[in-house]
Amino acid sequence: MKAAVVDSFASAPRYGEFAEPQARAEEVMVSVRAAALSQLVRLQAAGKHYSSGQPPFVPGADGVGLLDDGRRVYFAFPRPPVGTMAERVAVKANCIVELPESIDDATAAAAANPGMSSWAALTVRAQLQAGETVLVNGATGASGRLAIKIARHLGAARVIATGRNPASKAEMLALGADEFIALDGTRAALTEKFRAAIGRGVDIVLDYVWGPVAEAFMAAAVGRGAGAAAPRIRFVNIGSLGGHEIALPAGAVRSSGLELLGSGLGSVANEVLVRCIGEMFQAMDSADLRIDTETLPLADVASAWNRDSRARLVFTLP
Repeated sequence: MKAAVVDSFASAPRYGEFAEPQARAEEVMVSVRAAALSQLVRLQAAGKHYSSGQPPFVPGADGVGLLDDGRRVYFAFPRPPVGTMAERVAVKANCIVELPESIDDATAAAAANPGMSSWAALTVRAQLQAGETVLVNGATGASGRLAIKIARHLGAARVIATGRNPASKAEMLALGADEFIALDGTRAALTEKFRAAIGRGVDIVLDYVWGPVAEAFMAAAVGRGAGAAAPRIRFVNIGSLGGHEIALPAGAVRSSGLELLGSGLGSVANEVLVRCIGEMFQAMDSADLRIDTETLPLADVASAWNRDSRARLVFTLP
């Protein structure tokens, strides 16, 4: 069958032949129609994600396709080494959900991964309660922009967005954020910005950044030993665009209300992640969830792989 094939972590996938899988017990076969190129998939194909396999393999974590009985479904976590950028994949039956007719293939494929990141973090990991305040750290990317609307849809009373570019403020407020914090200036200045936000109330942080920005927030959350307990803050790491490691003094944990959590592959069961995506699809219209997409045939995978585009690239198959 035709597929995108990763032969080496050092080069883009090529379009070529790969052996078609056969369904095992508790699996179904899916004929793929669309698969998105997410940050997760890029990292896996470059050997830079903790879930990366070894070449040769077919990249792709999720997609849209048809079951053999004709039902159109979203699916995720196909059995390695055949990822979703192939004509046919084998998937566990509990990792598929039927798609509403109102959502087209490209939109479903593009929105699933970035939308799931905040939906699962808020509902499963942080267990958002209506009326709480959510800070989306790194809100200017596709995942962060969806997170603003998802947090609001799930009951957040206030949403704070952060981003490196101060010029993003107007867009973030238009999406539904109540406040914007620019991640510019010195470390000390950023810590003070976060301290002021915490003073006004922050219950949950959805962190797509990590690195020095996360360090600044944690420094801002440190208490001063005044006798009262510091406010509880569930800090949920989802991404690491600003760095893979942080320095975390023990005192920052002991003297604050920080609860450090992660949300991603391994911290949430695969079937639960797919369930979260199904819930998000049902809310696409009511929550006004939108994502810019660009579609290309899978045959163009090699030339398009490293393209820098704000739109989410979705590879399509006949």
